[in-house]
Amino acid sequence: MRESNFLIPTKTIKENGTIAIRNGIKPNKNSLISSPRKPKWLRVAVANSKKFVSTKSVVQRNNLNTVCAEAMCPNISECWSYGTATFMLMGSVCTRACKFCAVDTGNPNKKLDIDEPKNISKSIKLMDLTYAVLTSVNRDDLEDGGAGHYAKTIEIIKKECPGVIVEALVPDFCGVESSVAKIMNSGVNVFAQNIETVERLTYVVRDPRAGYQQTLKVLNMAKKINPKVLTKTSLMLGLGETDLEIENTMNDILASGVNVLTLGQYLRPTLNHLPITRWVTPEEFEDYRSLALLKGFSEVSSGPLVRSSYRADKIAHLINK
Repeated sequence: MRESNFLIPTKTIKENGTIAIRNGIKPNKNSLISSPRKPKWLRVAVANSKKFVSTKSVVQRNNLNTVCAEAMCPNISECWSYGTATFMLMGSVCTRACKFCAVDTGNPNKKLDIDEPKNISKSIKLMDLTYAVLTSVNRDDLEDGGAGHYAKTIEIIKKECPGVIVEALVPDFCGVESSVAKIMNSGVNVFAQNIETVERLTYVVRDPRAGYQQTLKVLNMAKKINPKVLTKTSLMLGLGETDLEIENTMNDILASGVNVLTLGQYLRPTLNHLPITRWVTPEEFEDYRSLALLKGFSEVSSGPLVRSSYRADKIAHLINK
C-alpha cells in the first residue's frame, strides 16, 4: 500500500462549505493505522433501556430474524430503544462479491420465500416498531433483481402496520428503471442505495457489476420517479480516500437529488477483505458532517459506528414534507 494512503492532510471547513487543505501539516496521529487494534472510540457501551429489553425479549420469544441481531450490530441497543430495526430480504447468498462485505457469494437459483413479506410484517408488529428498514443481498439471478419482492413486502407492511415508516436499502437493480419504479410506487417512505466509496476506489471496493455512476443514476432515477420519497446513500471511510475525493463525492450525491447522507468507519470483516488505511477520528467525522450540511443535505449521520440504517428514525421528521 502506498504511503499516500496513510497521509491524509489536516483540514478546516471554510464558510462557503469547502475543505481547505493545509499543506505541510501532519494528520492526526490517532487516525493513522499503526496496529490492527481498534481505537477507544470504537468501543460501545451497551444500553439496556426498557424498550430495548422488551424488544429483545419479543425477538427471542418469537424467533424473529433481524439484521441488527444476526450481524451483531454495535448500535442494536440504541436503535431498538428508539423503535428502529433492520430486516434482510431474499436470503443470505449474494450474487455479487464486494471486497468489503462478508456476505456469502453464490447463485441462489431464483429461490424466494413467498411467506417472507407476511412474516416480516408480523415481526414489525410484534416488535412494536415505528421505523423499519428493509435491505437485501443482490439478486441478479432474478429478472427484476428482487424489486417485486421488495414492493410486495412494503405493501403488506403498509397495510398491516399503517403507522410504520418504511425505508428500503436496495441493490442497484443494474440500473433498470422498471425495477426502481416498483419500489418507488410501493408506498415506501425512504429509498436508499449505497455509493459505498469514492469514484477512484469503486472498482477496488465494489463488485465489477456495481458502479459509482450507476448508483448515482439509480438515486437520481428514484427521485425523478417519485420526488416525494426521501433518497439516501452511505459512504464508508478509511479505505484510502482523500478529503478532496470525499468532498467531490458529496457534490455528486447532491447533484443526484439525494436528501440524506451517512458516513461511517470501514471495519475489515476478515483478513481476506480490504485492509483499513486509517481510523477516522470522531472529530474528523464531525467535520465531514458539518461540511455535508453546509452543502445542503437535509440530514447527515456521521461517526465511527454509523451504518446505513443507524438511527434511521432521525429522518422521520423530513417525511411527507
